[in-house]
Amino acid sequence: MIAVLIVMTLCGAMGGAGLKFYATSRKRLHVLIGLGFYGTGALLNIVLLKFLPLTVVLPANALTYVWTLIIARWAFKETVGPMRWIGVICIMGGLCLLVL
Repeated sequence: MIAVLIVMTLCGAMGGAGLKFYATSRKRLHVLIGLGFYGTGALLNIVLLKFLPLTVVLPANALTYVWTLIIARWAFKETVGPMRWIGVICIMGGLCLLVL
């Protein structure tokens, strides 16, 4: 289930990236891809809620911020400052406390 949780959060981040690509390119395919990823993430969220506690699934959505930071750096060549990386470390630490 943890793998599905990770995929769910990655889908959320990829959905945002698809919409960012659409905002800069205005290609309909990008908006469809973005919405598709968002929809997939939402469906996975529903499935996960059947098997995992709400107190794990919803806070784990914070992992989406980690993926978003990585995608912004890699795909959009955005500058990611040290404070944002510290924020990612804090999010990861909090998620580890929730899951363990």
